[in-house]
Amino acid sequence: MRNFQKLLIASIAITCCASASAQFDFIKNLGNGIGKHAEAAKNLIEQTKEIDEPQEIALGQEFAATLLGAKPLWNDAGAQRYVNNLGRWLTLQTERPDLPWTFGVLDDDGFNAFATPGGNIFVTRGLLARMHNESELVGVLSHEIAHVLRKHYLAALKTKGFLGFGADLIVNNYAKGNLAEYKEMALKAAKEVYSKGLDKSDEYEADRIAVVIAARAGYDPYGLPAVLQTLQSKSSQDSNFSLLFETHPSPNDRIDSLDKAMRSRFGSGNWIAGKTIEERLKEFSR
Repeated sequence: MRNFQKLLIASIAITCCASASAQFDFIKNLGNGIGKHAEAAKNLIEQTKEIDEPQEIALGQEFAATLLGAKPLWNDAGAQRYVNNLGRWLTLQTERPDLPWTFGVLDDDGFNAFATPGGNIFVTRGLLARMHNESELVGVLSHEIAHVLRKHYLAALKTKGFLGFGADLIVNNYAKGNLAEYKEMALKAAKEVYSKGLDKSDEYEADRIAVVIAARAGYDPYGLPAVLQTLQSKSSQDSNFSLLFETHPSPNDRIDSLDKAMRSRFGSGNWIAGKTIEERLKEFSR
């Protein structure tokens, strides 16, 4: 649990975040406070072509601190162990198993999941409660893992008008001791990227990769489509689902895209749906 303690300490240092009682208002109701850093960020995008892995991980820690500053980790050690064990098993099926992967459950009743550069994955307590079985949770975690594998958030910082972060910025700010400015820019970038979401093409790609990861791990690859079918019956006006609908393609479009990608490609493997989440949480609470 040391990784979680580090993240919690980091979250305390972020004083600009909303209170833990807010329903992610800091993400959904952003002001125009990007201001003076925007022009400098544009220049940095041109100066920097790549972010290496240590810098990707460092930026991801700042993003994770921002999320934890809005919603703390759920105070349930068994749930945290369970999601970490399951998540790390899934990462072993990928091309980046050696990232410092960390999984956590946020204490929020909304239905959402988040990834950061470098391998921090969060699901909400509300999402966990709405999963029918383990394969559905595997589908969600694998989708977020895919965003990290394909560096979708790093690409968004460079291409979607978000604040740009590259190797020069990170190295120079740390070298010069400008940590306060770096953290401020990282905070604003995190708010921006989580409120606007990723490109639709990134979400569709993450869905396609997720079903492959699930199958490699021995789980029913149709777990993620089952989650999307559940979302079809939910309203975008429901505050528990509104952020997800605002930042992702519609469930119908995602199902159609996955249907085309999965057709006759998975056959009838010996996939498992897994136990219910309630059963698994009881096992890990012992």
